[in-house]
Amino acid sequence: MRKRVVGASFIGNFVEWFDYAVYGYFAVVITRVFFPGSDPQVGLMMTFGLFAVSFLIRPIGGFFWGHVGDRIGRQAALSWSILLMSVATFCIALIPSYASIGLWAPLLLLLLRLVQGFSASGEYAGASAFLVEYAPNGRRGLYAAIVPASTAAGLLLGSLLATVMTAVLDDQQMESWGWRLPFLLAAPMGLIGRYIRSRLEETPVFHEMAAKKAEVATPIGTLFRNHWRQLLQATGAVLLNAVGFYVILSYMPTYLSTEMGLDATLSFIATTVALVTYIGFIFVSGTLSDRCGRKNVLISASLLFILCTVPAFLLLGTENFVVILLIQIILGAMLTLNDGTLPSYLAEIFPTQVRFSGFAVSFNIANAIFGGTAPLIATWLIATSGNTVAPAWMLVVAAVISLVAVALSRETSKSPLRTD
Repeated sequence: MRKRVVGASFIGNFVEWFDYAVYGYFAVVITRVFFPGSDPQVGLMMTFGLFAVSFLIRPIGGFFWGHVGDRIGRQAALSWSILLMSVATFCIALIPSYASIGLWAPLLLLLLRLVQGFSASGEYAGASAFLVEYAPNGRRGLYAAIVPASTAAGLLLGSLLATVMTAVLDDQQMESWGWRLPFLLAAPMGLIGRYIRSRLEETPVFHEMAAKKAEVATPIGTLFRNHWRQLLQATGAVLLNAVGFYVILSYMPTYLSTEMGLDATLSFIATTVALVTYIGFIFVSGTLSDRCGRKNVLISASLLFILCTVPAFLLLGTENFVVILLIQIILGAMLTLNDGTLPSYLAEIFPTQVRFSGFAVSFNIANAIFGGTAPLIATWLIATSGNTVAPAWMLVVAAVISLVAVALSRETSKSPLRTD
C-alpha cells in the first residue's frame, strides 16, 4: 500500500501541475488568442491577471478540501480534486477564440481557471499529508519530497511540449490549434490518476483517529482557535516557495523571451534542462531535511535567496546561453532546499485532526496572495520601473519573511507525528 500511495501521489500531483504549467508556458500564445489587438505587454498582463485571479479562490478551496480531508478522509479529497482539475483543463481546449465569440472567450477562460484553482487547492496539501502519514519515521522528508518532484515533473512535460511545439509549429498553427493540444491531454491522464487514487486506503493515523472518535466537528474552527501560531508560521514559511516557484519555474521562459530577448525555443530548452536537475535536487533536499532538520534546510534556502538572487538575475541579462542555463539550474537548486523540505515541515507542525486543513489553508493563502500574482506583479514592475531585475527583489523580500517565520517555529523532523 505504501508503494501504491507513492505512485498515486506522484501521478495525481503530476497531472494537476502539468495542467497549470501549460497555461504559464503558452501565455504568449494565449494572449494572442484571447486578447488580440492589445499592446503585447498589456495583453500579457491580462493573461497573467487571469492566472492570478484563479488563485484568489484557492483559500476557499483550502477550507473546503481541508474539511473533507480531515472529516471524511484524505483519499476522498484527493480522488475528487484530480477529477475536477482534469475536466476543467480539458474544457479550456474547447473554448473558441476571441475572434469567434468576443468577450465570452476570456470570460469562459476565467471561469475554468477558477475551477482549476479550486481543485488544485486540495492537491498539494492532501498528497503531502498522505505521504507523511504513511512514511516510516526518519524518512518523512524523503517521502514528502515526492510531491514537489511530481510537480516539477508536470512542469517538465509542459516545458518539453512547449519546446517541441514552438520549434515545429509556426505562429499561425500555434494560435489556431497547437496551443489546445496539451490541454486535451488532461482527460486521459486525469482518468488514470482518478482510478489509481480510488483504490487507496486511508492512512493508519487517520484510521486510528476515526477509531478513537477523536476527529473534530469543524477542523477549520479548531485550527484557527487552537493552532493559529502554527498557521501564521506555516503561511510565512510558504511565502518563498509561492513566489519562487512561479517566478523561477513558470514565469521564467516568458521572462527570458520577452524581457531578455532570448529566442523562445532556447528559453524553453533552458527551463527544461533546469527542471530535470530540479527533480534530482528535490530528493537531495528531502533527505537533507531528514538528517539535518527541517529548520536548518529552510533557513539555508532563505539566506541563499537573500544573498544570491539579484546577482543571478543580473547574469541572466547576458547573451551567453550557457550562462543563462547555469543560472537557472542554480536558482532551481536553491529553491529545492525550500520546496523539497516544505511538505514534510507543513504536515508535521499540525496534529492529525487538522493536518490537512492547516496545510491547505496556509499553503493556499500564501499562493493566492503572492504566488499566483507573482508573474503579473513581475511583469508590472518591469513595465513601470523599466528594471528587468525587479522580479529578483520580489524573491529577496519573500525570503526575508520566510526566514523569520521558520526561525520562530520548532524543529519537527525527529519527533513522532502530532496526534493531539
